[in-house]
Amino acid sequence: MVADKGKKQKTGEAEEERNGADHVDGDLVLSIEKLQEIQDELEKINEEASEKVLEVEQKYNEVRKPAYDRRNEVIKSIPDFWLTAFMSHPALSELLTEEDQKIFKYLSNLEVEDCKDVKSGYSITFHFKPNPFFEDAKLTKTFAFLEEGTTKITATSIKWKEGMGIPNGVVEEKKGNKRTHAEESFFSWFNDSLHNGDLDEIQDEQVAEIIKDDLWPNPLTYFNNDADEEEFEMDDDDDEDGSEDDEDQEDDEDDDVED
Repeated sequence: MVADKGKKQKTGEAEEERNGADHVDGDLVLSIEKLQEIQDELEKINEEASEKVLEVEQKYNEVRKPAYDRRNEVIKSIPDFWLTAFMSHPALSELLTEEDQKIFKYLSNLEVEDCKDVKSGYSITFHFKPNPFFEDAKLTKTFAFLEEGTTKITATSIKWKEGMGIPNGVVEEKKGNKRTHAEESFFSWFNDSLHNGDLDEIQDEQVAEIIKDDLWPNPLTYFNNDADEEEFEMDDDDDEDGSEDDEDQEDDEDDDVED
């Protein structure tokens, strides 16, 4: 009888534990469901906010346009403005070969234009004065955002003059801790072919985003060389710090050997 009582007591305790666990699991499920409902609500609010932001951006694109037009007219009177701005930019300057710089001396105007529906994409247009390199008065690259989340990229096919073409450079020798790389003309950015070298590392859209979001809003900052290069130089600093640490470590090891 005593054994039966002990068995019933253990069985009762086990059932209580199961019931307690079921109660905890049920509360947890309800909490997660409520949390998901709130997250869904926040997601809907964020989508609405994004739509409103795009509407405001679209409105102010129209407001900015006359100012951009006036700015472009003034820039035309400044020799080598865009060449200087590009060469002063820590990222874009790495994409121009010496031959590219000669071509950029004929660059009279640069325009970044959003589509009427901002979500649809944008275009970047380079306007050139008559030059000995190609026939085109302007070169345009367009980025169209498609519904399936992909980006359709189209560009002007450059009509190079006889004897001219994409002016690729040569492989540079390694200097210090800087890696060896092959120069590739910036104008290969207007090709549909695969890129090698610098433009392989900074892909089509990345180059476009730097021009659109960094250079275009205030090119005077780069023309005057007033921009903060800290963001772009961080990797180089890390490399230099790393190499200095390696040298210090080697010196310490040499001292230990001598001792």
